[in-house]
Amino acid sequence: MKVLFIGDVVGKAGRRAVRQLLPRIKREREVDLTVANGENAAGGTGITPKIVDELFSQGIDVITSGNHLWDKKEIMPIIDKERRLLRPANYPLVVPGFGSVVVETSSGLRVGVINLAGRVFMSTLECPFLTAEREIKKLRTETLVLIVDMHAEATSEKIALGWFLDGKVSAVVGTHTHVQTADERILPRGTAYISDIGMAGSMDSVIGVKTDMVLHRFLTQLPVRFETAGEDVQLCGVILDLDPATGKATSIERVQMKLEPEYE
Repeated sequence: MKVLFIGDVVGKAGRRAVRQLLPRIKREREVDLTVANGENAAGGTGITPKIVDELFSQGIDVITSGNHLWDKKEIMPIIDKERRLLRPANYPLVVPGFGSVVVETSSGLRVGVINLAGRVFMSTLECPFLTAEREIKKLRTETLVLIVDMHAEATSEKIALGWFLDGKVSAVVGTHTHVQTADERILPRGTAYISDIGMAGSMDSVIGVKTDMVLHRFLTQLPVRFETAGEDVQLCGVILDLDPATGKATSIERVQMKLEPEYE
């Protein structure tokens, strides 16, 4: 079974990359299921119901998120209704939404997706390690194929979770920093791991935002209203090859595909 996991979709540029490149990737690589982190899909921060529908219509099966999910108030009416739109499972239980889901591929294979958020340099949430164990116990009654999106700032926290869950899940992939790392590997007990899968968005930017705005912020420390960039658009992520019989990963491959100029 092949699963494509796309990094943080950032603004219009990221959505354009998904629209133009996803059909080709799915066709050429025979992808069975597609997951994407969508917390920055609306103008670089947050997501709206309209964009949720747009991403689903383009072939994304599950949308994960993180700390920016709540930035657009329009999302609140559907967060408790759409099971395939996830928020980190380690938010307090009173928070609306779902932290995990099991979906079926077109061939009937079942895949569980768990969304977690880190705590280092981020909000103080419930422990992602213990939350992962709780969600794994729940989903394993339905499938052995489990993929974790660890939305976190610190690579140390992501790597620690990878080792903690080695052999318990099929893959642990990192999101949030928008910069694809080169540490993909299969851990000793069969779990695929990478610290960050990158983003779908403009590479001529600072993690998707127009460079001059970010430089102004760093140089002056004054508040700036950020805008997403739109040049040199790429789609980054990973393709996971998973064994549905055992839940173990057989390979993890980085994807970095550039949008052709005619689509810019």
